[in-house]
Amino acid sequence: QVQLVESGGGLVQPGGSLRLSCAASGSIFRSALMGWYRQTPGKQRELVATITIGGSTKYTDSVKGRFIIYRDNAKNTVYLQMNSLKPDDTAIYYCNLHFGLINSWGQGTQVTVSS
Repeated sequence: QVQLVESGGGLVQPGGSLRLSCAASGSIFRSALMGWYRQTPGKQRELVATITIGGSTKYTDSVKGRFIIYRDNAKNTVYLQMNSLKPDDTAIYYCNLHFGLINSWGQGTQVTVSS
């Protein structure tokens, strides 16, 4: 069982920045597809960004040019650098690890963008 622990959420003003971190246990991190998702009350969880083992990235349209996903395989950690934050980015952000039949989620970290 893979455990994922997110950190870095908080309250930030519009236009500000935050960096989320997700640390994974075990040894499969470097072989896994990693992603960040977010969810607001009453809505489905949505994909924000993914990164492959080779470093290829994909982003949902609403965050392109503002968010950057990257990984450090030596630290078993994936990051989400969030810039130019908007109130619509307010959500609980979840880290995801996908490898074969393994699909693990972190506990989530709250991001609130408000003045």
